[in-house]
Amino acid sequence: MLGAIIGDIVGSVYEWNNIKTKEFPLFREDCFFTDDTVMTIATADALLHGGEADDFVAAYSKWGQLYPNASYGARFSNWIYSDKHEPYNSWGNGSAMRVSPCAWFAKSLEEAETIAARSAAVTHNHPEGIKGAQATAAAIYLARTGKTKPEIKNYIETTYGYDLSKTLDEIRPTYRFNESCQDTVPQAIIAFLESEDFKDAIRNAISLGGDSDTLAAITGSIAEAAYPVSSAIITTAFRFLDDKLSAVISSWLDNELPLGVQVKKSDWEINEFSKIHTLQEAS
Repeated sequence: MLGAIIGDIVGSVYEWNNIKTKEFPLFREDCFFTDDTVMTIATADALLHGGEADDFVAAYSKWGQLYPNASYGARFSNWIYSDKHEPYNSWGNGSAMRVSPCAWFAKSLEEAETIAARSAAVTHNHPEGIKGAQATAAAIYLARTGKTKPEIKNYIETTYGYDLSKTLDEIRPTYRFNESCQDTVPQAIIAFLESEDFKDAIRNAISLGGDSDTLAAITGSIAEAAYPVSSAIITTAFRFLDDKLSAVISSWLDNELPLGVQVKKSDWEINEFSKIHTLQEAS
């Protein structure tokens, strides 16, 4: 989930100020976390408490109320404060941007897809909303278990029907803001498939324009599973989080889960190392 959080923070300043280039500082002083980070951490919290449907409902409502101004969609904002918490047939990309912990928690590809569907369905129970979450989780799981990019591409296309044949250069000129899974998840996966390393994947996603923070969160969640993420990037991202969000990350890394996480808990702690790295060094 660290890749999703980093992608969200980097992309936060470009969501309403799209850029169509990969030449930009990875972090800026005015970066911030959005609903993508809050809900990714909420997913981790739900899994730490059992990972059943009721756990996802409780976590999404709890964390949504803790951060009411994190730029949620209108229907999700209403859902957060609803007494019934019924799903509302959404195909929005919120189900995919928050799903990454499911892929690290799972012990098999099938389990990753099953938990992803469960996490999505409490709100985004439209087939496209569930598919977007499952495809993202599958790509993460396949990447973290050593599958090649061609293998990941083939599985996603065959299983989920997404067209991953276009290049970023073909997508970029006409791509516009879109909050649907069907017009966010394929593009985010392609941004990963064309990347050379973690930072390049984030740059690819943001260079498309559109819903920049969510694109980068989804791409970053996959890229984290395929590439090392430097301590400089991790500790810089940490600067933008508060204690409540950081505490869940620490709990997540403390637990004996089948995660295979590529970073250490100490990378998220405030220490002398984090003080000597600048935004420029992380970029």
